[in-house]
Amino acid sequence: MLGMLVVGIIIVFVAIGGLKIAPAYIEYFTVKKAIVGVAQTTGKGTVGEVRQAFDRRAQIDDIDVISAKDLEITKEGNDIVISFAYPKRISLFGNVSVVIEFAASSNN
Repeated sequence: MLGMLVVGIIIVFVAIGGLKIAPAYIEYFTVKKAIVGVAQTTGKGTVGEVRQAFDRRAQIDDIDVISAKDLEITKEGNDIVISFAYPKRISLFGNVSVVIEFAASSNN
């Protein structure tokens, strides 16, 4: 009986942690989808056009963890490559937090 109680407590803590961390990953995948879409639609646009396109998409998708000025925009051959990186701190309980470093590029 005591073993089942311990296992149950561990499962509850893991579930609570998963429920707190999952939104950060959903947000990351939304940003990644946005930069891939912007890179495909802007084609050979300028840096300013890419930033404006990201701002428009960020308003539609309600992205607020990064802005267009946080994007790194480069060219590889004839393709525009957009990349970003940002940390996300998630408080689990009390003074225990998790820090996740997110980074992605439009050509991955």
